[in-house]
Amino acid sequence: MASGRLTTHVLDTARGRPAAGVTITLYRVTGMNHEKLAETVTNADGRTDAPMLEGKAFTPGTYELIFSVGEYLRGSGQNAGEVLFLEDIPIRFGVPDATQHYHVPLLISAFGYSTYRGS
Repeated sequence: MASGRLTTHVLDTARGRPAAGVTITLYRVTGMNHEKLAETVTNADGRTDAPMLEGKAFTPGTYELIFSVGEYLRGSGQNAGEVLFLEDIPIRFGVPDATQHYHVPLLISAFGYSTYRGS
């Protein structure tokens, strides 16, 4: 049986391009406990260089990706100041079958975001 994996990418919908340099942190969530599993930064294509989690480490459960978009938005000139409308974007999702590929992309602008389960 094939092992599943978790991947993600970040697209800047306001500028129509990938969001490079966004730090992404992955946690496993159990009740009120958050266990940090991985942290990476998006590349020039807005993607991670490797899956966030894969193989035996990827098990059924609840996960949370936190996309730290504040510095990206400041650096791209879309937002400025100490307090931004969007600084960190948490996306919590469930994985019932860890043999599948879960792709959780983030589409951002300075004042909104969306996500979905991709392929």
